[in-house]
Amino acid sequence: MTSISSAGTVPGTGAGILDREHTIAKAGFNRWMVPPAALCIHLCIGMAYGFSVFWLPLSRAVGLTAPKACPDISLFQELFTTTCDWKVASLGWMFTLFFVVLGVSAAIWGGWLERAGPRKAGVVAALCWGGGLLIGAFGVYTHQLWIMWLGSGVIGGIGLGLGYISPVSTLIKWFPDHRGMATGFAIAGFGGGTLIGAPLANLLINYFKTANSVGVWETFAAMGVIYFVFMMIGAFSYRVAPAGWRPDGWTPPSENKSMISQHHVHLDNAHRTPQFWLIWGVLCLNVSAGIGVIGMASPMLQEIFAGKLIGLPDVGFNALNAEQKTIIAGIAAGFAGLLSLFNIGGRVFWASLSDYIGRKNTYFCFFLLGIVLYALAPTFATTGSKMLFVGAFCIILSMYGGGFATVPAYLADMFGTQYVGAIHGRLLTAWSTAGIIGPVVVNYIREFQLAAGVKPDQLYNTTMYILCAMLIAGLICNYLVRPVDPKWHMSDAEVARLRAASSSASGPSESFGIGFGGLDAKAALFWAFVGVPLAWGVWITLQSAAKIF
Repeated sequence: MTSISSAGTVPGTGAGILDREHTIAKAGFNRWMVPPAALCIHLCIGMAYGFSVFWLPLSRAVGLTAPKACPDISLFQELFTTTCDWKVASLGWMFTLFFVVLGVSAAIWGGWLERAGPRKAGVVAALCWGGGLLIGAFGVYTHQLWIMWLGSGVIGGIGLGLGYISPVSTLIKWFPDHRGMATGFAIAGFGGGTLIGAPLANLLINYFKTANSVGVWETFAAMGVIYFVFMMIGAFSYRVAPAGWRPDGWTPPSENKSMISQHHVHLDNAHRTPQFWLIWGVLCLNVSAGIGVIGMASPMLQEIFAGKLIGLPDVGFNALNAEQKTIIAGIAAGFAGLLSLFNIGGRVFWASLSDYIGRKNTYFCFFLLGIVLYALAPTFATTGSKMLFVGAFCIILSMYGGGFATVPAYLADMFGTQYVGAIHGRLLTAWSTAGIIGPVVVNYIREFQLAAGVKPDQLYNTTMYILCAMLIAGLICNYLVRPVDPKWHMSDAEVARLRAASSSASGPSESFGIGFGGLDAKAALFWAFVGVPLAWGVWITLQSAAKIF
């Protein structure tokens, strides 16, 4: 059996610079360097949420000063046309590509990531996400929608999947004492990517815009290079904990008093357990309810409150003139930004709270609070209370983000840490499914209500009650989660063989000269490196959101 020295290195392996063995931490390493490394990647790929900033400029890419629409063109013809502007609805399919490919790629390559390690996965993610944006830039330049879909959507989507799951297993193993908090910090970056990326994209579009270009292909290219550099910094900053590492003096919680297992379930068996599919349902239903609201946040606020947003309480949406609609659209953009901010904050808050109240109880909070708030939303709208309506959806979106950040720790509690990254990758197919269900429910019910002549301020009442039903189903799934049957547990000998095969085996659990860590000068600089751009994005968002009230 291969042994690890007290410095946490693997003697005689001759590992390459991207190999997992090369990234095993040595004595004196500060584990608080790993979350900002994950943030470097997640803040970049999180721009997937902010791609709508490109839709209006791209819908004028041919017409430039005046739209050059082709009303009767099919989606297939739109993929190859060079003479017609693209429809916003067709561009919006990029979101579906992003999250379907993210879930599929995470499921397919999650097992490889566990073997290859987070650094190699991070490098591949950087190549796919940055390279996908460059290919997308070429598609915009040549006005070929299929190239943009292939580059940014498919290749970029693979980068999203690998980048999203790259730090999960590593962080859980570095922070056995704070699993939720650690993954919350990293996954918060995915929600925060829009806060930085959207205003940055706006700045770049305006900088590159000319009489002959809307500035989007140049922005794609610039952001592709910027994101590649930042993601590579994150990937090369990853370190994995020596097998058997634990903080000095830390004792795992007793299995008899918690839902946290000290055993491991093999990747090939996890999906055979009812726990996997119950948690899959928990994530899918929580995300389905939230993601539909994210996609319709701006029009929802405009149609429900209309003139109330600009001091005209008796003026409905259809009675507003073009100038007034432009003003309230800007206010609604602030609402979308505020939701994004709570999406981020919820990832840290709820995931950290789950370390104290447990993962199952945290999801009970999500579903019970969500049911109450969705049920009350139509009442808040009817009474015209912007404060209560906006506050309700801010809390809802905090729980949407919290669901993503808490689920890796939930899986580690159920299935152990040996394969948690790969199991999490497979579970993300729930996100892919929710990415279809949520928007379809919200968008199509809205269209049905419009066709039935429902007033704009009442368009979303039925939707809210349907979302309540989804959360009730999620609540039932969460209630049914129990510890995994011991028949699925791997034996100690199996775990030892796996660790030996990966050249990361160790003796008894110890700290290997690595303590709890702290905010030393090097860690503080790294946190500032990712924190300053995020703070800038938060400031821009708060300035915009202030206009709501």
